[in-house]
Formats: sequence, structure tokens, C-alpha cells
Amino acid sequence: MSRPIVAIVGRPNVGKSTLFNRLAGERISIVEDTPGVTRDRIYADAEWLNTKFTLIDTGGLEPDTEDIILRQILRQAELAIEMADVIMFIVDVKAGVMDDDLQVANMLRKTKKPVVLVVNKVDVMTKENFDVYEFYSLGLGDPFPISAGQALSLGDMLDEVVSHFPKENDEEEEDDTIKIAIVGKPNVGKSSLINKILGEDRVIVSDIPGTTRDAIDTFYEKDGQKYVFIDTAGIRRKSKIKENIERYSIVRAVAAVERCDVCVLVIDAEEGISDQDTKIAGIAHERGKAAVIVVNKWDLIEKDDKTMKKFTKDIEMELKYMPYAPMLFISALTGQRVVKLFEMINVVSQNSTRRIATGVLNDVLVEALAMTPPPTDKGRQLKVYYMTQVSVKPPTFVMFVNDSSLMHFSYKRYIENQIRQAFGFTGTPLHFIARNKDKD
Repeated sequence: MSRPIVAIVGRPNVGKSTLFNRLAGERISIVEDTPGVTRDRIYADAEWLNTKFTLIDTGGLEPDTEDIILRQILRQAELAIEMADVIMFIVDVKAGVMDDDLQVANMLRKTKKPVVLVVNKVDVMTKENFDVYEFYSLGLGDPFPISAGQALSLGDMLDEVVSHFPKENDEEEEDDTIKIAIVGKPNVGKSSLINKILGEDRVIVSDIPGTTRDAIDTFYEKDGQKYVFIDTAGIRRKSKIKENIERYSIVRAVAAVERCDVCVLVIDAEEGISDQDTKIAGIAHERGKAAVIVVNKWDLIEKDDKTMKKFTKDIEMELKYMPYAPMLFISALTGQRVVKLFEMINVVSQNSTRRIATGVLNDVLVEALAMTPPPTDKGRQLKVYYMTQVSVKPPTFVMFVNDSSLMHFSYKRYIENQIRQAFGFTGTPLHFIARNKDKD
């Protein structure tokens, strides 16, 4: 199940960024008293009562503004609202109900999405706090009084937010459909790749970076297998972003990766792999998604018998954290090797949902332990009793041990390598958890 998305919206200077930082657990957004300081959307992963979700912080909404930057902030917030599962509307108890609050409330009611009305800066919590009651006039239900600065009454507010998340049963209509997120920097050929697959110009293709602003879902069927391709706005290095709205593409990409089964990272062969490519790949890796690395525009490269080997080595060096991801060198323009992409997608998708029987798994574990015994720390040796697979997407294994603190990451990596050697698991990350076994 993908993480629900919660957008924090409201007019400037009501404490959105303070609340965002409090919920995210770290100071991410710039917080100042000057209205409009949060220029761009910033996202973070948060958790409440074992429920994980993605938070989006937005710039302040001023619906009637003529200011160019504030108009862009308004547009960004509208886009965030469009993709959010739940909207947190923040107002300021000290300022009371403002005209802008009423206009934002009207806009939110039209979305027909769950809205949690949050009254911030209530530094003294009493049942007779009459200042909160005037916010009923916004017509958005019960207001939740909080103090983001002092972390007061956040629990009731989060309970309400989480109660509106989609249930797991409601998520998937077609379990056999493979959902593929096409991600990468602007102008690397993501839209051209989808158009080549479909055989028609369904996605706008332009040499101007950032043409594709929103994620576009495209359905496709091949040899009886159903696919959904999610094209995303290109993610661009921050220093190169001239237009605020393009920063939204990062959040859009995160949302697309959350929804996908397989992430296809497109790299420009002419530019080679960059720091930005590694960051984009990291989004998929951190979220445990199966991945394929596609090097596009391969037809434009002057080649000899060592070119592909060198390029492969460069990518492996930069993406050391995901050696499991297979590589494919293609040309979306000419169609070179594009058909092979389906083979790779099918393989990595199957591997991400693969289950290994506990008996077979432990046969490999016993052999691995015999070849390289567990490490010793301060006279105590790690003992691994047995292993079992507990989930898929990504395949996750629990190792029961005498003391999990003795499990060094290097030995965990050794176990992973032995599992991969025995079962493959090409294209998917594997997660390993060391858990103490009860003495009884």
C-alpha cells in the first residue's frame, strides 16, 4: 500500500511550516514571521500510530493576490490539494477568521476531499476557549485547537487525519496490473519512451525541460499482461529551477514512486550519470521499489567495444547502494532495445513479489553460516537461529538471533549476498530484520 499524502495549506503566517517541522521531526522548512517565506513545497515522511504518510508543506494561500510569486504559491498549493488524500487547513486563533480564510475554505469545500480544520497558536488549552468557536463559521466541521510551537494537542488532530486515510482494501482494483513510474531529470526522454511504447504521441514531447508538469497514467496491455505507465515531471537540480512550480515535480515523483510496482530511472547517455540521478534513484531505493535503470539516447553516442562496459561501471560506482538494478541501453527515438524493457519489468516485478519457503531459506542460511561464521564482539558471538520471509514488495526477511545488537551491517550484507546468489532477486531490494529470539 502506498503512503497517503497529507497537504498542509492555509494563508501566510499561520504556522504551517512550524507544524510541518514538528510532525516531520526535524527543521526542514524555513520558519520566519514574514508572510510568504515558504516559497516552495517541501515534503517529508511522517508516522503516527504505526501509520506512515507523506507530508507536503505549501506556501501561504492568498486567493486574490496579483503578486507573481504568491500566484505561483497559490498554483502550487492547488496542485498539492489535487494530489492529497487529506488536507490540513491551518488557521490562526490570534488573528481570527480572515477573508482569505473564508476564500480558502470555499476552495477546499469544492475539492470534496477530507479536510481537517486546525486552529493553531492556542497556547492555553481550556474547554472554555471561546476564540476557537468562531472557526465553525468556515463550514468545515469541528476545529482542532493546537499549538505547533509548544506541541500541544497534536494527538487528537493526527487521529482525525489518519482516520481519513484510504483503507488497504480500497487501494487496488487490479492486482495483476504492473504499475511503472518513469522518473528522471527533465529532458532525458521519459515521455518519448512512453510514446514509443504506445506507438502514438500520447504524452507531450518537447526539448524544453519541464514540459511534463503532472504525472500522467497511461494504460497498456502486451501479451496478456496489463501495465500502467506513470510519466512524471522531470526532477531538476535545485540551483537550475527558475520557476517555483517545477519544484512540485519532486513531490509528484515521490507520489508516483509510492504508487508504482516498478521504478524505471531514465538517464541521458550524452550527459552521463549525475548526482541528481543518484538522488532520484534513492527515492525508489528508500521506498523498497523494484527498479530498472534505462540509459536513453544511446544512438547518439560514439561507441567502441569498451563504451558500454565503461558506462556500466560508472553507473555501478554511483549507484553502489542498488547493485540489484539491471541496466538497459536504449534509444526511445529509434526504438532500439525498447521491447526488452518489458522483459526486464516483468522479471523485476515478479522478483519483488517472490516468496521463498522457510525450509529452503534456512538451508541456504545454514550453509552461509558454515562458510562464514557470525562475528564476535567483546567476547560474545552472534547466533542466528533461523530465518523466515514475512512480506513482499520488497521481499522482507526476519532473522531470529541471540542479540540483535551483535548483527553488524556487513554480516547482514553477507547474508543478503548469499540469498541473492541462491535465489536471484534481480531488480528488487531486500530487507533484513534481526530480531531477538525469546529464551523460552
